[in-house]
Amino acid sequence: MSYTSPESEPPQQRRTRRGPLVVALAALVPGVLIGWLAYEAVGAGGAEPADAATSPSPSVHASASAGADGAAAAPLKGKVVVIDPGHNPDNFRHTAEINRQVDIGSGHKECDTTGTSTDDGYAEAKFTLDVTHRLRTLLERQGVTVRLTHDDKGPDWGPCVTERAEIGNKAHADAAISIHADGAPVGDRGFHVILPGTVHAGGADTRPIVGPSRDLGKSVAGSFLRVTGEPPSNYIGHGTALDTRTDLGGLNLSTVPKVFIECGNMRDTKDAALLTSGTWRQKAAQGISEGIVSFLRGSRSAG
Repeated sequence: MSYTSPESEPPQQRRTRRGPLVVALAALVPGVLIGWLAYEAVGAGGAEPADAATSPSPSVHASASAGADGAAAAPLKGKVVVIDPGHNPDNFRHTAEINRQVDIGSGHKECDTTGTSTDDGYAEAKFTLDVTHRLRTLLERQGVTVRLTHDDKGPDWGPCVTERAEIGNKAHADAAISIHADGAPVGDRGFHVILPGTVHAGGADTRPIVGPSRDLGKSVAGSFLRVTGEPPSNYIGHGTALDTRTDLGGLNLSTVPKVFIECGNMRDTKDAALLTSGTWRQKAAQGISEGIVSFLRGSRSAG
């Protein structure tokens, strides 16, 4: 998701900002930093060909297949997750449609955007669909019912950010996640998870989902770092890999726990080498999946 896109704001180096989010996320920071230091010590490894893929880690197979009965084989049966692949590969053909203004509660934004790409032309929209398909497979092995906001066989543009949120709401999703990759300047690298801020205006009221969305985001960030080795963003989030925003319609209009993940910066050469690797995209899907599964198990226990 390029920071020049209408569905986002330019990143700000909010180094002096201190508030409840920083305190609430303090428990995450040591794990993130320790994991990154370990990653630096071991090394990231080279990128694989773009069409390569790896099998899920043994832990996923074990948890999905342990036990003889159906409940053990599908431990999260009954849970619903909505995955929102950011943008659409054909949005650039429908500029009039995607530029239409929609109400996101805190203001108005374009219906959708084209997204960004690597310098070699690998489109963010292609990346998000690929990770989404891999993520869907992993979650379904856990018994989760997965719904997508759009697919490569669906509409050839959009849907609008308002519709993307509504799909998760109508599904009564236990969790929703929007998959993206950033378009920040070269040298800015790393991933971050975007959490919904408090918005109570127009048709938006995020107050009921701010808390559970924060829990979902922390879980996804921790597992994404551990599985992929991608560092926390060095340009937003104060090293926590977390950021809170109130300008994204997909979050503002959600009535279910929802986060965005920017898996890396497509304009940075180091990140681009990872994002264009099929092997690494499988790791990205694995990391996101494990974070969602952990969140769902926690919510089930709490219930």
